[in-house]
Amino acid sequence: MNITVKLFASFRAGRFDVETGDYPDGTTVADVADLLNLPQSELGIMMVNNRHVKLDYQLVDGDTLALFPLLGGG
Repeated sequence: MNITVKLFASFRAGRFDVETGDYPDGTTVADVADLLNLPQSELGIMMVNNRHVKLDYQLVDGDTLALFPLLGGG
């Protein structure tokens, strides 16, 4: 299934901004994060098709996954 992955802020360093790839059926948000070597503890906002999701959300063909790191500041 084709999934578009968008990375933001520090997640883009050494990776990509937007990429569409083929993933096996049953792939979760956590699976994609693991494939990209993104520590789950650093994941802030996770959205699929502009809706907030959790790590165990199962992606379907045509989804767009956006991953944002935890942001700090004051």
